Amino acid sequence: MNLPNRLSLLRIILIPVTLIFMLPVRIYGFEPAGWNAFVTEHGMLVAAVIFIIASLTDFFDGQIARRRNLITDLGKFLDSLADKVLIISILLAFIALGRISVWFVFIIVLREFMVSGIRMIASAKGVVMAAKMIGKVKTTTQMIAVIYLMFEPTLLKIFGFDSHYPLQTCAITIIGDILFIISVVMTVISGLDYLIKNKNYLTE
Repeated sequence: MNLPNRLSLLRIILIPVTLIFMLPVRIYGFEPAGWNAFVTEHGMLVAAVIFIIASLTDFFDGQIARRRNLITDLGKFLDSLADKVLIISILLAFIALGRISVWFVFIIVLREFMVSGIRMIASAKGVVMAAKMIGKVKTTTQMIAVIYLMFEPTLLKIFGFDSHYPLQTCAITIIGDILFIISVVMTVISGLDYLIKNKNYLTE
């Protein structure tokens, strides 16, 4: 396995690590008080750092693959899979925290399933689709929104607001809402673009 593919795998491995610091542990009555207190107060900041590292692997695996001519079908698949699982997992965690609406996340997940379905049809015909530029823009807006939402509790603390979920409405959280809505809009646009340009696979 080449280096870009290893970076994509690392991104997938970092997903549960990020979630561990985002969500307090509550498993059938098991709740480690000390750990959950740490997660509530500082976990999101640690999760943000880990998420940024995971996001950087998305940039570097593509750069390395292109410069060293290491682009493979496996690499295209792993890169797309890692991007989708990373973003969706973190968004589900924010739903659990009560920060974002399940309906917006439903739109994002629906788009990813639609694109994956089209890719499966294309794959059956021997065509492997790489990520398109508009898809990369969509992913970038999602990552920016997620990173901001992760830093929100820290920003609220700095400016003297309550940093515990659910968060109070203020300029800091409104900015987070706007960034997230932009990412949802880009998700819809990229999904429609993908659908229109590949409708031949469906009309057949």
